[in-house]
Amino acid sequence: MEDSRLISLVVPVFNEQDNIRLFLGDLEAALREPHETLIVYDFPEDSTLPAIAAMEPPAANVRLVHNTLGKGVLNALKMGFKAARGDAIIVMMADRSDEPTDVPKMARLIRSGADVVAGSRYCRGGGQVGGPLLKRTLSRLAGVSLHYLTGLPTRDATNNFRAYSRRVIEQIPIEGEASFALALELTVKSYWRGWTVREVPTMWRDRTTGQSRFRLFAWLPHYLRWYLRAIRKTWLRF
Repeated sequence: MEDSRLISLVVPVFNEQDNIRLFLGDLEAALREPHETLIVYDFPEDSTLPAIAAMEPPAANVRLVHNTLGKGVLNALKMGFKAARGDAIIVMMADRSDEPTDVPKMARLIRSGADVVAGSRYCRGGGQVGGPLLKRTLSRLAGVSLHYLTGLPTRDATNNFRAYSRRVIEQIPIEGEASFALALELTVKSYWRGWTVREVPTMWRDRTTGQSRFRLFAWLPHYLRWYLRAIRKTWLRF
């Protein structure tokens, strides 16, 4: 059931025992409005879960969501969307790469009429610290070129730090089968429908502990698919 004023934070996890306590602490310090944090896990042995259970005081506003749609980040995000009760649904990573203080701004834009709000590393005021050079370069090229070639109202098309309205997650079918390219897919599809896409500057920081699940070369074709579709639809009208 949808709550009229509730931020739903969808957080896919994979053995984030070294980050989760600090992540949840940062989140609670940054948010002073009603919210729920959906920790979406693939398997009961995930080390994130006992780390949360051991927190003193207990983690506030946390709901554990078992991903029963199939392993992997895409299914975890879909499961989180399905479980979300809020009017603003925001995807964050538990590795502390995303900036919690930007969450209230993103939620306000959703509530003022935006359907997608992108946390942007590549607009004025944004930035990133660390991460592989090739990944950073390709991400910037994709985001900035899509902005200028297609008019997409964000310069950061690939960052998954995104806020969505309920109609995005309820009305836009997801075609992707794997990877973090979901953010790009939902953003371009919302734009094609004439829905409002906004961006806010954000600072992204590479994880300092734990292992990333991002697989650049395995997932590059999924990003390329939506990149090329956006170009084709703009210039060839199909």
